[in-house]
Amino acid sequence: FIPVAEGSDLIVLLGRWVLEQSCRLLARPWFAQQRVRLSVNLSARQFRQPDFVEELRQMLACSGADPRLLTLEVTEGLVIDDFDDVVAKMRALAALGVEFSLDDFGTGYSSLAYLKRLPIRELKIDRSFVRDASNNADDGALVEAILSVARHFGMRVVAEGVETQAQADFLVAHAPAIVYQGFLFSRPEPAADWLARLAPVEALG
Repeated sequence: FIPVAEGSDLIVLLGRWVLEQSCRLLARPWFAQQRVRLSVNLSARQFRQPDFVEELRQMLACSGADPRLLTLEVTEGLVIDDFDDVVAKMRALAALGVEFSLDDFGTGYSSLAYLKRLPIRELKIDRSFVRDASNNADDGALVEAILSVARHFGMRVVAEGVETQAQADFLVAHAPAIVYQGFLFSRPEPAADWLARLAPVEALG
């Protein structure tokens, strides 16, 4: 479904709906009190819309959501295309407090050249490196190199695709301070189910 949507303006409408729902969620008191961040994948087509920055600014203002709790995940491909426009939009949103995460880091060829000019606060290590990091010296070395880059720029790191205990053990041993994401911890689930579990916690304040 997503690949089909990305080939048309349907992905723009879908992305707008996701951002609206995300802003409403972030406006809930519990998120503000606990400083829980929410990350949203952003499509290149949506980000290239001329009014994207103003549209998101209005969503945040109307919902009352704290922009500092919103992270937009962008891919290396999006960043490389029309770089100056991308930088301008990212900086405008960063000035509001919105943060950016570079998704699937390591799969592109020009990340390092552009990284110092982008207001990126987080790197997400692509699952292809995480998958074999525990038993493949080359992948393990690449993960350690990415961690070194992130430390240099003062960025957070998220390891994607953690599905086995062996992968988690490797990451804990080499990078105990990073965030892990994958089926080992939780599979995707409907927002309604997650909110139902959150309700008792919210009630406690």
